[in-house]
Amino acid sequence: MTIYIVDIEAVDTRYTKQWKEHLPNQLKKTTNSKVVTISGGETPQATTPGAFLNFGGTNIYKSKQLEQIGEMFCNGTVKDGDYFLYTDAWNPTVIQLKYMAELLGVKIKVGGLWHAGSYDPQDFLGRLIGNKPWVRNAERSMFDCYDHNFFATQFHIDLFLQTFKNKDDPNLDNRQVNETKIEKVGWPMEYLEGSLTSYKNMPKKDLILFPHRIAPEKQLDIFLDLKQSLPQYEFIVCQEKQLSKNEYHNLLGQAKMVFSANLQETLGISWYEGALVDTLPLVPDRLSYSEMAIHEFKYPSIWTKNFDTYKKFKIELINKIADMMANYKDYRKPLEKQLLQLRKFFHGERLYGSIK
Repeated sequence: MTIYIVDIEAVDTRYTKQWKEHLPNQLKKTTNSKVVTISGGETPQATTPGAFLNFGGTNIYKSKQLEQIGEMFCNGTVKDGDYFLYTDAWNPTVIQLKYMAELLGVKIKVGGLWHAGSYDPQDFLGRLIGNKPWVRNAERSMFDCYDHNFFATQFHIDLFLQTFKNKDDPNLDNRQVNETKIEKVGWPMEYLEGSLTSYKNMPKKDLILFPHRIAPEKQLDIFLDLKQSLPQYEFIVCQEKQLSKNEYHNLLGQAKMVFSANLQETLGISWYEGALVDTLPLVPDRLSYSEMAIHEFKYPSIWTKNFDTYKKFKIELINKIADMMANYKDYRKPLEKQLLQLRKFFHGERLYGSIK
């Protein structure tokens, strides 16, 4: 079996760059298979403001991937039993992949990692395109192309199924999506622990980080208001600094807290990175955080449901932050428990097992 990784473009400041470096090696090691990456070439590093990708560049990248896949089928390179792993399931080339495989009679398997889509009202697709038939039908078609639809959290699975809800029909073929094709797995990020070792045990500062994209669903306005109300601490919006990955990790190592008021989060990587270098997370009890965070590190969702509710509960949030910052050493022990919980979501063992 050959595993073909149809990757997501590698933006240097995002985990996608690390996936390009580490995922092929992890797959080779755990599956004893030949691994080939199908890349779309150079990546535009300037993402569309507030977004994860460059909306134009990502389609150039995917088109180049499709060209290579088509040539592989023409040349007879793809064999029965091969596996195609899409590291971003929202990739329309999977439809053309299935077209070629089925018409040419090549028996492959396909898996895709879902990150977001129009079914998430806080995502760009959800906000700007919403429930237009073309996007919903496209997502349903892509889902059906995959033998394995991988999700990192139960929250994300539930969010997906809220839109593509199954009918009360025992015949799976008559339902909107076949739930037996959904798998909850950890994201293949076990490399993170080793790569962040040098940033652990750094001298800590009274520093609080906003490590998220600058986008409406991340509620930066709450973080900035807290900055005005808590002048005794340094508040940094990481994306404003245009940091390299090394510079960002240095900040994580020095910070005492990573803060979130997010309205969209299907996993969340920065707070795991922070926990690995002894930085306390503070997250709302909603989204993927609810199943991932232990009680010491989450606050009631209502506190930051929007800016108006934040103003009502501002003093409670300020007191929580002040307590955690003042008693940082006392929170280190529950942080060890939190880290054990998070490791379940950032290890690819179940993913590799499904591929094998």
